Amino acid sequence: MSRIGKRPITIPAKVQVAIDGTKIVVKGPKGELSRTLAANVSLSQEGEILQVNRRDETRTSKQLHGLSRTLVANMVEGVSQGFQRRLEIQGVGYRAQVQGRNLVLNMGYSHQVQIEPPEGIQFAVEGTTNVIVSGYDKEIVGNTAAKIRAVRPPEPYKGKGIRYAGEVVRRKAGKTGKGGKK
Repeated sequence: MSRIGKRPITIPAKVQVAIDGTKIVVKGPKGELSRTLAANVSLSQEGEILQVNRRDETRTSKQLHGLSRTLVANMVEGVSQGFQRRLEIQGVGYRAQVQGRNLVLNMGYSHQVQIEPPEGIQFAVEGTTNVIVSGYDKEIVGNTAAKIRAVRPPEPYKGKGIRYAGEVVRRKAGKTGKGGKK
């Protein structure tokens, strides 16, 4: 029994929802999102409340129930408030800056790394070491943040690299430096 799928979704006043069978279109001040859900779930709207229901009690329907509800809730939240991911850069000489819409990273390579944002994504830099990725589609915000992190993932010995804000990197002990070959 999906407890997440049973929870109703409250639609804010400035958001419009259009349902056509299994297709849902959500419009708000930040943008417009649409998604076709699985045939095993149905959507019903009563005033400001949106409900995701199962069509039958098969295992697949139960699995998709909570997922579909979460996807729709993220669409509603995204077009009304938006999402953001914060990244921290650690390391001597590592820095980020915004040029136009693009994010330019100096990460110790022989060249600068330029990242062009997808549609609906904005970059912001606080100081030179904190990057904020914001947008209205949670999936694209997360994928873009993961691509930025992949430029220089945090390494376990000195902790240098790009990490999510609040991410804990497990550190390893390095070599002791004594002994060795003679």
